[in-house]
Amino acid sequence: MTKIAVVGGGKIGEALIAGLVAGGYSPKDIHVANRRPERGKELVDAYGVIDYTDVGQSVEDVDVVFLCVKPKDTLSLLSSLSDTLDNNSQDTTVISMAAGISVKSLEEVVSAGTPIVRVMPNTPMLVRRGTSAISPGRFVGDEQLAQITELLEALGDVFVVEESQMDAVVAMSGSSPAYFFLFVEAMIDAGINLGLRRDLAKNLAISAAAGSTALMQETGLEPSELRANVSSPGGTTIKAIRELEQSGLRGMVYRATEKCANRSAELGTTKSTTKVVGADEVSD
Repeated sequence: MTKIAVVGGGKIGEALIAGLVAGGYSPKDIHVANRRPERGKELVDAYGVIDYTDVGQSVEDVDVVFLCVKPKDTLSLLSSLSDTLDNNSQDTTVISMAAGISVKSLEEVVSAGTPIVRVMPNTPMLVRRGTSAISPGRFVGDEQLAQITELLEALGDVFVVEESQMDAVVAMSGSSPAYFFLFVEAMIDAGINLGLRRDLAKNLAISAAAGSTALMQETGLEPSELRANVSSPGGTTIKAIRELEQSGLRGMVYRATEKCANRSAELGTTKSTTKVVGADEVSD
């Protein structure tokens, strides 16, 4: 039986809790720490987990701690938990969900030998269709890595990556759902512009997006091949594709992902300005 602490019950924290509970993990083995008692109550009512306002208590004698707080708060919070983690009867694996914070930086604020894993998640884990890229630290053994992989597989796909690739992963996975949401939003507005009702435009756009994703996953064909398959010579689709290309769609994607990856790298070099985070200061 794996005991889990989720520190920070914001969007990622809640997505994590929801996915774990849906994946069969007992809510009574999941602790969640928040600075606001009312937020903790919301999560208790929704998922049946055990809530804490004292962060230290939430991580006592657990097997895994997920840090789901803002990047600027992560190191100070982890530092404040170091003694408690040392006193646990078992090796507690710490998993940071913060963009830009390196494993080395995390390891420097805890005792030597503390297992640290850096994870880049995304919000589709809320419906168990998430993507988690993980980079284990030097003190993470094969058994611990397997345990973390199994936990995160309850939330979707898991990929083990080199930490040097993490900034690119942020751009390709962590932030990318927002790109797709924006594109679908634009499709809906375009449908309304063409005279469709909003509800119909929304349903058509979302259905097409879901079906296209399933087609890529289930056939294993390259996106370029699937796109070519529906682009008949002189037809309607190729006209739309030409307009998207002439409008610079590919260039926009290159620039957007570069900006995202660069910002992730910046977050990793920005020192925390937050004092040591106490029980009432946990980001949620």
